[in-house]
Amino acid sequence: MNQRLLQFDAKNLMTNLPDFQVGQTVRIHQKIKEGEKERLQAFEGLIISMNRGKGINGTITVRKIVDAIGVERLFPIHSPTIGKIEIIKVAKTRRSKLYFVRRLSGKAARMKTTMVEGKSYEPKSVTSATEQPARV
Repeated sequence: MNQRLLQFDAKNLMTNLPDFQVGQTVRIHQKIKEGEKERLQAFEGLIISMNRGKGINGTITVRKIVDAIGVERLFPIHSPTIGKIEIIKVAKTRRSKLYFVRRLSGKAARMKTTMVEGKSYEPKSVTSATEQPARV
């Protein structure tokens, strides 16, 4: 692979990421820019799939129900727009993709879960973690 591409990948990888697993309920805070202002918007839902592992192209699909309509979002794991990730619940699953949840509703869509004590992760990029303040 090209050396520049490898350096770019290593530079943009985020550190301090949680151990994502299918079946976890997560709250992802994403940075939204409106005009000159920037705010965090939370999206809480169940991880139904993970694609391409934890590499630079890794993504997770998160599903939640809003007004009886299923909403899914695809989040790149190493995106600089992700502000904070909280793991809320962990469900016991036997599948690597939970696409069958799309057909279920109500009690049938619930999974056997255990609560997790407020684990919150703020992703940091490798460059910000290795940069040191300039000495005066």
